[in-house]
Amino acid sequence: MSGLTKRHMLLCTALAMLGTGAPQMALSAQSSKPQATAQTRPDSRAETPRGPGSDQRVSFTAGEAAAARPAGLSVPVRIAGDDAAAFQRLVDGASEAREPWLVLSGGGENGAFAAGLLSGWTATGGRPAFGVVTGVSTGALIAPFAFVGAAGDRPLQEAYTTITAADVFEFGGTNEALTDTWPLKRRIDRTVTPALLKAVAAEHAKGRRLLVATTEVDTERPVLWDMGAIATAGGPKALDLFRAIVLASAAVPGIFPPVMIDAVAPDGKAFQEMHADGGTTAPFYLAPGAAITGAAPVRFPAKAVYVVVNNKLTPDFQVASRTTLSVLGRSLSAAIKAQTRAALALTRGFAEANGIDVQVAEIDGRFAQTSSAPFDQGYMKALYAHGERLGRAGTAFATPEALAKANGAPSDDAALATGSLNPARPEAPPAPRAQAGSASLARR
Repeated sequence: MSGLTKRHMLLCTALAMLGTGAPQMALSAQSSKPQATAQTRPDSRAETPRGPGSDQRVSFTAGEAAAARPAGLSVPVRIAGDDAAAFQRLVDGASEAREPWLVLSGGGENGAFAAGLLSGWTATGGRPAFGVVTGVSTGALIAPFAFVGAAGDRPLQEAYTTITAADVFEFGGTNEALTDTWPLKRRIDRTVTPALLKAVAAEHAKGRRLLVATTEVDTERPVLWDMGAIATAGGPKALDLFRAIVLASAAVPGIFPPVMIDAVAPDGKAFQEMHADGGTTAPFYLAPGAAITGAAPVRFPAKAVYVVVNNKLTPDFQVASRTTLSVLGRSLSAAIKAQTRAALALTRGFAEANGIDVQVAEIDGRFAQTSSAPFDQGYMKALYAHGERLGRAGTAFATPEALAKANGAPSDDAALATGSLNPARPEAPPAPRAQAGSASLARR
């Protein structure tokens, strides 16, 4: 087998098993060549040049990274995603943060589940105007459209049921990754429009918040972006940054190239930050990790949270072959499922401690169809339709307890399909105060 063929097969296997990348791909793992490209590479690419010497970067310190702001914007638009004090200030400044939250996980092609669920939920007339919407990885691609309500349903349907590999990436990677995602970048440029930012800014002005997480590779920390603040800033710089963040949150490390974001330190020093998949640090974002574990308590404003897990979490038996691809693929699949289950378990404890009603929707035993190849369009259409049916029926969400029970016995649909979007919950205990944080981690 040639080195190029191995490279392509490794990519296909990783895409299939990681489930944390962009949603619009359909590539057979048995093929050693990419599908025919449906569009022409632009003559000029806006990304950082990738010729000889392009991997050289301006050096900067941890202190400069902590205090830097995105170039071209004078208003603070982000916080360190693991800074509980900064998170507290962010939610305290959002008047509608007390309303239900929508939390969207990673999951690659399985983002079709969330897209369909939201459409079905809209059709019932009972979909909340979420006070806060958060997105990670494929969830970050969904989040802006979910934030603007019913108007975003059609673009999501198109994104998760009609687009193929040629609209996302091409082989021919660099030192940064196995592929080049210029097609996905161009797709984002076409769908994330000034009109979308105007709509996001209008909802932001009402006190709602749209938050997207990326992973800052240099600092090994999550970054939480206030996308409404970016949209409100307006102008070409804000539009470019908004698009770059969405692209970065879906940039699976090693598979898709990271996104370089221009930054400026307080003293005027310019450098570039490297941002990658938000799912690298957490499968979904509800609050800083220290807040979730109780190490740095926060006053969480909402009493209802809906978490959409764009993945299957139950173990899937399959005899692995003694090959690198099989071992790697099966191991990555197990690791992602374990990470997500652990995150849900911690979220359950956080919810119980703070009197929060957490409802979870996942791709459970009610959806039995399998994919014939990574990012199979037929599979995505079926999954979208499944999510839409559950959204219409009001049976997509369950409590973590019912979810755990159903995962132990997949046939127990009744336990999982609660049919309730507002079950009774215990009275909330007194909310703890947030701990003080470092000034270097302030909103920037």
